[in-house]
Amino acid sequence: MAAALVVGWLLCLPRDLFKGVSYSTVVESAEGELLGARIADDGQWRFPPCDTVPERFAAAIIQFEDRHFRWHPGVDPVALVRAAVDNARSGHVVSGGSTLTMQVIRLSRQKERNLWQKIIEAVQATRLELRYSKKHILSLYASHAPFGGNVVGLEAAAWRYFGRPAAELSWAEAATLAVLPNAPSSIHPGKNREELLQKRNRLLRRLLEHGDLSADDYAAALEEPLPGAPLPLPAWASHYVEGCPRGVRTVSTLQFPLQKAVEAVVNRRSDELVREGIADMAAIVMDNRTGNVVAYVGNASPGRERAGAAVDIARAPRSTGSILKPFLYAAALEDGTILPRTLLPDIPVNLGGFAPQNFDRQYYGAVAADEALARSLNVPAVFLLRQYGVPRFHALLKEAGLTTLTEAPEHYGLSLILGGAEGRLKEITAAYADMARTSGLSVWYTLEALKEVNRPDELDWRLIRSVRKAAWKTGTSYGFRDAWAVGMTPAYTIGVWAGNADGHGVPGLTGAHTAGPVLFDILNLLPYSEEWFSEPDRSFVANAPQDDNCHSERSEESIITAVCQDSGMLASPDCPKTEMLIPAAGLDSEPCPYHRTGEFVLPPAMEWYY
Repeated sequence: MAAALVVGWLLCLPRDLFKGVSYSTVVESAEGELLGARIADDGQWRFPPCDTVPERFAAAIIQFEDRHFRWHPGVDPVALVRAAVDNARSGHVVSGGSTLTMQVIRLSRQKERNLWQKIIEAVQATRLELRYSKKHILSLYASHAPFGGNVVGLEAAAWRYFGRPAAELSWAEAATLAVLPNAPSSIHPGKNREELLQKRNRLLRRLLEHGDLSADDYAAALEEPLPGAPLPLPAWASHYVEGCPRGVRTVSTLQFPLQKAVEAVVNRRSDELVREGIADMAAIVMDNRTGNVVAYVGNASPGRERAGAAVDIARAPRSTGSILKPFLYAAALEDGTILPRTLLPDIPVNLGGFAPQNFDRQYYGAVAADEALARSLNVPAVFLLRQYGVPRFHALLKEAGLTTLTEAPEHYGLSLILGGAEGRLKEITAAYADMARTSGLSVWYTLEALKEVNRPDELDWRLIRSVRKAAWKTGTSYGFRDAWAVGMTPAYTIGVWAGNADGHGVPGLTGAHTAGPVLFDILNLLPYSEEWFSEPDRSFVANAPQDDNCHSERSEESIITAVCQDSGMLASPDCPKTEMLIPAAGLDSEPCPYHRTGEFVLPPAMEWYY
């Protein structure tokens, strides 16, 4: 019989005390600051359990609820006797005699309060003491105790009533919260303020007498006012928070000071653009070395009354415009399709009904590949994509992380390079960040070309020492519906989108003049550094073999060879030559066909516009 009782006692405690309890979604910054929270599924503000309890609240709750908590085995006989005497004298229940451990059991079971349930709580409390430390039991209580209204748990209460984490509560604030679970429905901070004040001050006096706080702290605590109506919770990175796993605490990679500053920039710029009919804006900052997102604004001013404010643009598929061109340039360099300054055609062309035009509707005959990229010319990009191959580029983009390319390559065709596909700001920024941390000559040439892109202020930034270097690219979709700007430094990548969530276009909505200024505002928030992407070391690069039969034997990633000064292609015998470091695959590229008997002669169409 005794053995059966022991076994029953050992097995009486559920393995998971609070199984089935729903918790709020809580998201913190990398520094531990609260970015935002979402209410639990049952309508309660109940933060996920925390392993630690601040010392001030621990001292206050123990003095108020269970002065022998540190020593009893889950049940306090002295408290039970005292409660029985008090109840007998008053003729009704005025004291329950429950320990904090017993209250943890009661909170987890949610049963009717009567004598039989009290006995069960007492038995299970002794078992709970055997399983967990006093510290853990106290944390269970603090995480699940009611604090009035729909506020449950210490951390939620600290934010709702005082607007700060529990670890930063004053003695007066900790004492206020310590007396609330005793009667949360009748002592809500918005009601019965005199009764609440008296309870708080009596507890502060007890803490003074026990030696938990000094006379000076006691006097200061008495002067503190009670909290008023519940406060709104922080709402930083609201779209990011919305995308986090529900019902758990997420420690993000967002950097709190930077997040606040980026939100301020985006909201200010968006408030300026809304007068022009441009309502929405998103921005992302990534740490290139780790790949972590350190600032995330899914849309500007989410609280502003407008259609589309709730849309997380950073995750929404949008037409890419020209923003994918750097990936084509780098890939074509890497596999030897072109050299860095290979001339590309920039002439009128109709490719099966597709007739690309440059943004300025001009043609330039022939343009060096790096210049065409820096100027974001559309026609040379289409010629290059035709040469490189749509299926190959389609596969490269998918490998880079673009999940929006759900159709076959032929569905997009050559328009893939001009906004014929959709992309997400988050994924495109990540792809640029991956490029920024990738070593290799083709990427270095790409970054050098993007460094030459004209900036929104139209000043020659190279003449101003304090202006920060950045390789950056813009994009504008057909119909002026999407404006993109992505910029890279060795440390960070910034992505910006501007437009309207509902997709309607606005004349003048371009990447350079709408998203670009935001990008450079954000760039100026980042730590200043003169560091730049390092050119590959030439000391480990071999000269190109002179014998064409030796080409297949090379193994170098980069090689120095002679290129034509005029066409940027491999030099032919009649070309004026200059040495250039190129990816080794470039030795298989086409040699210059334009020099004949010492003259530089372009095809007629290219010559006409050149």
